Amino acid sequence: MELISPAVIIILGCVALLLFLQRKNLRGPPCIRGWLPWIGAGFEFGKAPLEFIEKARIKYGPVFTVFVMGTRMTFVTEEEGINVFLKSKEINFELAVQKPIYRTASIPKNTFLTLHEKLYIMMKGKIGTFNLYQLTGQLTEELHEQLENLGTHGTMELNNLVRHLLYPVTMNILFKKGLFPTDERKIREFYQHFQAYDEGFEYGCQMPECLLRNWSKSKKWLLALFEKTIPDMKTYRSAKDNSMTLIQAMLDIVETERKEEMSPNYGLLLLWASLSNAVPVAFWTLGFVLSHPTVHETILEGISSVFGTAGRDKMEVSEDDLKKLPLIKWCILEAIRLRAPGIITRKVMKPVKILNYTIPSGDLLMLSPFWLHRNPEYFPEPELFKPERWKKANLEKHAFLDWFMAFGSGKYQCPGRWFALLQIQICIILILYKYDCSLLDPLPKQSPLHLVGVQQPEGQCRIEFKQRK
Repeated sequence: MELISPAVIIILGCVALLLFLQRKNLRGPPCIRGWLPWIGAGFEFGKAPLEFIEKARIKYGPVFTVFVMGTRMTFVTEEEGINVFLKSKEINFELAVQKPIYRTASIPKNTFLTLHEKLYIMMKGKIGTFNLYQLTGQLTEELHEQLENLGTHGTMELNNLVRHLLYPVTMNILFKKGLFPTDERKIREFYQHFQAYDEGFEYGCQMPECLLRNWSKSKKWLLALFEKTIPDMKTYRSAKDNSMTLIQAMLDIVETERKEEMSPNYGLLLLWASLSNAVPVAFWTLGFVLSHPTVHETILEGISSVFGTAGRDKMEVSEDDLKKLPLIKWCILEAIRLRAPGIITRKVMKPVKILNYTIPSGDLLMLSPFWLHRNPEYFPEPELFKPERWKKANLEKHAFLDWFMAFGSGKYQCPGRWFALLQIQICIILILYKYDCSLLDPLPKQSPLHLVGVQQPEGQCRIEFKQRK
């Protein structure tokens, strides 16, 4: 039996020491792995993800990793980690969202990466701040039309009322006038499939479609709707100014890149992006306003001072009118702050250092606007609805408060944020101008189940409305 020579032992010892030092130098953050292979902490995380994130922060500190469904998600919750998330060139937005987009809209990776920046630039121009107020007249007209359908009085679940207004308005403006159905049976069918798709979107991001039978059925129904209607969308022109709609500008880019077969898929993606967050934001804003009598009364006084006291006139809303009613915009932004998305994400391309940890390539770096907005260092009395805090924001120059992250950050902030804010502003003005409104139920808490998009209410909230005389 041959003995290992001292030289070999020394070499092996040096290699082991080098590996040990390298591992120590590349120490990752605490990792919550769970006990099931691949699933990891998925069951515990999925029960109430927002609560899970905050409990993990308290237990493990400002940087921690959660292993779920074969994916490492590293959360950053304090300033140094947030700055890396916002500024590092070693992390990437497009690669972080590519897989969820493939699963939810069936857009392949190469197509998405080819088209994303071009489509983003187009949307920033089309519905960004420069062209935004050209849409006020169209939004006002469409909302008046939908409010007429509500009648003079009634009681509805607040979420349904908002859907009743914003679904047709958004689709008629961004896609094609008349795209939203008017037949009651077809309206119910659309509601059924879009709500099933929207409510299952978070699961659709993470799981194979074959495991989500009902969600997959609604996805296919919506794709078929776009496949059928896209030829009409292409040829549609506004009777007033002959301008292109947002979907037409999008289809031009898709077809220029010879990706025509993906047109229905991009239509579905645009539909979800334009409806999924605007509805809960309008819900929460109206709910908060009607739950705070002083705020409600101040808004009513402002509306009366600008438009008069009569509630029946189909008044027009201009850019100057909106500037005279800043409190409404403050209320919208405060509602978004309190019910912000659970996460926004980037993919780590090369290892990055945060505090004493090294985050390896391949991790998804996660930031939670929901919890960031509850940090009293950045937002004093964070759980309170205080729209007046937005007086400090330079909204005239389209700047939000520091550390407000609901629309994402950096190069790829939500391109539709200004359109959504404008739409909800006008919607709230017209509702409160036309109707006396009151809530019949306490405003519910947010559901603890959602990470993607604006938080949904946990229960119902009915509203009673009566036309002003």
